[in-house]
Amino acid sequence: MSSSTERRTDGRGRTTGSVLSGLAVAVGCVLFLGGFVWAALIYRPYTVPTDSMSPTIAVGARVLAERVDGSEIRRGDIVVFKDSTWGALPMVKRVVGVGGDKITCCTKQGRLTINGTPVEEPYLQGSGPASPIGFKAKVPAGQLFLLGDHRSDSLDSRVHLTDGDHGSVPRSAVDARVDARAWPLGSVGVMQRPATFSALPGGTSQPGPVRPITLAVIAGAVLILVGAAYGPLARRKARKRA
Repeated sequence: MSSSTERRTDGRGRTTGSVLSGLAVAVGCVLFLGGFVWAALIYRPYTVPTDSMSPTIAVGARVLAERVDGSEIRRGDIVVFKDSTWGALPMVKRVVGVGGDKITCCTKQGRLTINGTPVEEPYLQGSGPASPIGFKAKVPAGQLFLLGDHRSDSLDSRVHLTDGDHGSVPRSAVDARVDARAWPLGSVGVMQRPATFSALPGGTSQPGPVRPITLAVIAGAVLILVGAAYGPLARRKARKRA
């Protein structure tokens, strides 16, 4: 910033630089705090208690789950749900089937099929078949068929196949849809929608606003730091000139 700009005032003794730095801090605070408020209104944090969703979500990881209605859930979504048949605590699983689907496992190539169509599941733990045990299920209307990504270590719809709903849970049991990993730091990232489900009827769901929220928080932090740094830098420069 040139010395002529620094000497220019707003009529009340403040330099243009100090006015701009104050504005940067103010806008930064709005973006930073607004991002957190926005996230608090839309997302819920959850801790995944088991290894059943590994390697997608490790045991003990913190995730951000968007509050959604069960009718918005699509195949491939990872959901947080609670169902009395499964236990009293919230659970995290992946939706592989919706009402009307016929789920079968496994083909000779070890794949899961949905309505006779084999699906690639690159998110699975290990390189073996999609399930260590074979199974078939018809998902009732308004229900969801849920599996863990670590199929050899997941108590999921396969365990409840003899229940009245063939192991499925009602859409109303869904509390939220996992949108991002928030902890540990090395695994932070937005949850991608599996392309394997996009060609099936209904397609995949749209991600929530986690990206714009993250950008708002980062931009706010940068503006606050830049604005706050102006004062010390300007004083240091003034001392050098003197």
